[in-house]
Amino acid sequence: MTDYKKIRMIVHLVVALTVYGATMAYSQSNQATIPITHSFFIAGPDFTGIISEAGQEIWKAEKAGARDGYVLPNGHILICWGDEVKEFDHDKKVIFTFKKSAPENELGTAVRLENGYTLITESGKNPRLMEVDQHGNIATSIVLQPETDNIHMQTRMARKLSNGNYLVPHLLAFSVKEYTPTGQVVKVFKTDLPELGGRAAENWPFTAIRLSNGKTLVTLTHGNKVVELNRKGKVVWKMSNDDLAEKPFADPCGAQRLPNGNTVIASYGAQEGIKLFEVNSKKEMVWKYNGHRVHDFQVLSTNGIPLSGIPLK
Repeated sequence: MTDYKKIRMIVHLVVALTVYGATMAYSQSNQATIPITHSFFIAGPDFTGIISEAGQEIWKAEKAGARDGYVLPNGHILICWGDEVKEFDHDKKVIFTFKKSAPENELGTAVRLENGYTLITESGKNPRLMEVDQHGNIATSIVLQPETDNIHMQTRMARKLSNGNYLVPHLLAFSVKEYTPTGQVVKVFKTDLPELGGRAAENWPFTAIRLSNGKTLVTLTHGNKVVELNRKGKVVWKMSNDDLAEKPFADPCGAQRLPNGNTVIASYGAQEGIKLFEVNSKKEMVWKYNGHRVHDFQVLSTNGIPLSGIPLK
């Protein structure tokens, strides 16, 4: 190969790399400005169903007022109302039902577990956490310790942990308690901490999520905060209306930690304006939804890409 040909090849390579670099930089710049879109399931007081990334209602339950729920990996939809839990198949046929055991009782959780059972909480005179099989039979029952007779304020969404224990928020106990399968409380995360304003701030724990790093994400309803607690129960991250100009925290109930590290929060108490919003670790709001009121929810996709894995909600 002549020196001329070598020089020409080097020039072409440099030009190609320059063009490629400029193209990638332009692409990344554009991606940074592309608005975030989500599709998501809502369990809410006036609408329970699925909203598309275009903001359209694409599935609607038979009644509103749901408290908890999941879109399952097989596409079925599991929903908890205060009086019953139902699973709907692709044709909206009900294939699983569980009803509360007494008129004054309230159900507050519906999670499909790896063993095929459904995790359900029932508040009442004898508050309990249950694993229920597909036929509606109770396979496991654990006595809960909410520290109050106020049925509506005893507990909310419980979740089963990878170690087999259960994480349960108790509002008026100002505590998130971790129960073993035998009902023993092995950890208590307090939310009436002095640095959060004490009990006067009404930091009632509503949703508690054990993160992959061992920390616990908790929404504090009347306290209008979301916090991360380390293994010792110390606050290591906190967000409130003090951090955002929009002041979107209004009785935050449901929450979800996304795979990218962002957190989506439901402002159940918002009658107008922002009902659901996403923040990053820098405490910046990057997405919001102003439609139906939201009690709990599940983000299903982001910019056309379905979320994979078990949702942290």
